[in-house]
Amino acid sequence: MIVGNDEKLIWDEEGKTVLSAPGRDTVLIVDLAEPENPRVVATLPLKNSVAGPPVNLAINPAGTLALVADSVDVIKDGEALKQVPDDRIHVIDMTASPPKLVETIRAGKQPSGLSISPDGTLALVANRADNSISVLSIDGMQVRVTDTVAMGDQVAHVTFTPDGKRALAVKFPAGKVSVLEVNGGKVTYNKLDLPTGPWPYNVAVSPDGRLALTADNGNAGASDGSVDTVSVVDLEAQPPRIVDRVVVGDGPEGLAISPQGDLAVAAILRGSNASRKAYFYNSKGTIEVLKIAGKQVTRVRSIEVGGLPEAVLFTPDGRYLYVGNYLDSDFSIFRVEGQDVVDTGKRFKVSGHPASARMSPR
Repeated sequence: MIVGNDEKLIWDEEGKTVLSAPGRDTVLIVDLAEPENPRVVATLPLKNSVAGPPVNLAINPAGTLALVADSVDVIKDGEALKQVPDDRIHVIDMTASPPKLVETIRAGKQPSGLSISPDGTLALVANRADNSISVLSIDGMQVRVTDTVAMGDQVAHVTFTPDGKRALAVKFPAGKVSVLEVNGGKVTYNKLDLPTGPWPYNVAVSPDGRLALTADNGNAGASDGSVDTVSVVDLEAQPPRIVDRVVVGDGPEGLAISPQGDLAVAAILRGSNASRKAYFYNSKGTIEVLKIAGKQVTRVRSIEVGGLPEAVLFTPDGRYLYVGNYLDSDFSIFRVEGQDVVDTGKRFKVSGHPASARMSPR
């Protein structure tokens, strides 16, 4: 597992952001050979940000390389601090002992959610402040920007379908998920947009490629006390279309589908970074467990986790689920039992605020 800690941003009791100067962020490489007892094997001093979906990093299918999008910097603005878009992508050699940074390249402004293709030769990065997607070629440890796809609206995350022939990108202010065609190293956007719920911030595709889910964050990416939705995309339809919306809690952000394809989990902010005086404030977020049966997605139950849950991710064998709790600086660890998840009662403490995390594919 790769984890990005952001030490530049926290929320006070009034729900207002408090910024700190950069220099303390880290990226962790975590050994999950013993799933209930994770072990940090490398700590890299790389900048990371919670300003974006918790999928701004990824490990390639071979487990040899990782990419980290450096989305946001904090700079001095007179006597105050402010956030500004960054444009860096860090390349990590996962074969080194311990894993190490080998190169940093430049992409678009505020690179956010990213994914690596199933064959490991391509990566796509959503450039939030550029309204575009960067296309990266991957050859061993050499990563290069080969193209930029204009999207017309802000994009938060982009992910491949399992066959590598398509990609889905979420346009969060526009309330759309876009379908892109992938042919070798060429990525084409033919203006096929599907209407999701408000503020789609994250997207995941099932292992069989039949459907996708979007986490519709609602209310410009902040909790407001009202329920939000997960949209269901039928990728087998011609053309693809939205076939359902599942009501979940307030502020879904992290999103994952199990390797077996029968479960999905959405992390719910639930007002945990809001003002403590707000009627919808909760000290803990939740996860919503969703059952997938064909194209039918139903909510099973809600489980409390820590404050401001961001990343949710299944282990490659589907037996465990991890939830990164930003405000608590830890991960909740769940066992997957059939079509349910069970809290092990264990927490994995990390050395910062986990803004994002991704699992190796195997």
